[in-house]
Amino acid sequence: MKIAGQRIEPFLSAADPAVRCVLLFGPDVGLVRERADTLAAGVVPDLADPFLVTVLTAAQLKGDVTRLVDEAMALSLTGGERVIRVRDASDVLTPVFKDLLGETRKHSLVVVEAGDLPTRSSLRKLFEQTDTGAVIGCYPDDGRGLEDIIRETLGGYGLSPAADALSFLTSSFGGDRMVVRRELEKLALYVGGGSGATGVVKLADVVDCVGDSAKLSLETIAYAAADGDQVGLDRALERAVLEGISPVAVLREVQRHLQRLHLAAAQVAVGKSSDQAVSGLRPPVIFKFKDQFQRQIRGWSPRRLNGALEILSESEIACKSSGTPDIPVCGRTLMRVAQLARAR
Repeated sequence: MKIAGQRIEPFLSAADPAVRCVLLFGPDVGLVRERADTLAAGVVPDLADPFLVTVLTAAQLKGDVTRLVDEAMALSLTGGERVIRVRDASDVLTPVFKDLLGETRKHSLVVVEAGDLPTRSSLRKLFEQTDTGAVIGCYPDDGRGLEDIIRETLGGYGLSPAADALSFLTSSFGGDRMVVRRELEKLALYVGGGSGATGVVKLADVVDCVGDSAKLSLETIAYAAADGDQVGLDRALERAVLEGISPVAVLREVQRHLQRLHLAAAQVAVGKSSDQAVSGLRPPVIFKFKDQFQRQIRGWSPRRLNGALEILSESEIACKSSGTPDIPVCGRTLMRVAQLARAR
């Protein structure tokens, strides 16, 4: 059976006893592992107990097709329920799990971790089509979901993020739940969270502890180019080169910024206020850049945005061409974008 949407969290906290095998898959490896831990912790008191938890890999099962059923049927030497964890699963193991899911005898809970399986995956289809197995997709948090994770994790340390800090964190984090949790825990310790704490995490704390200097450099370039600030742009580009940031990464960040301006401007054109248009963007605009972003919406016309995006696309192709001096090409291109920004 397939477990999705609002059914996922209730299932993880109190899994259906009739389901004895759960497949967790998706591009967010950290979320796959976190949900696997949650399921296992609902059955055994200690995930590190070798008598209660057995960890198997795909390589081990490929070489011994009966091992999974044998392990699932085995009783604990110390009494109580057991959990079998299978990692790095793929379609190669479909026959192995077909045998297990066909078992009528009660067995230990089997928690399976896999990568991003496509819809045509035979392993995924097998779990979706049986009543004794369940499959849960694990995809990167974004928007409101990521904000909830940030608030929940910091809240566990007695901390809450300020609005601009929350906005920065939401736009900075990538798509791995485990990495997000680790970074937030590091931030909480830096701020001084803990038993009895009731503090507020400020933007300065986030930039000092979690802030990605490369990302900050890229955003500075994008805003300077879209503002037509040639002096600031030249200074930011020089810093990016010293930090070793790829010219292609710079061009893509500016393209992304102009595309977001285009999207917000389209929302304004159909009657929304600039504040509503900016608030609806995901990931959200960092709080301290919000006024600047709104000014840029008003300053750029759709025609000039299209022209700038075309220039950036052509420049990226040129930078990828063998023998092309990519740093000068990138610099000239962004100066052209800045000139378009000033031609209002």
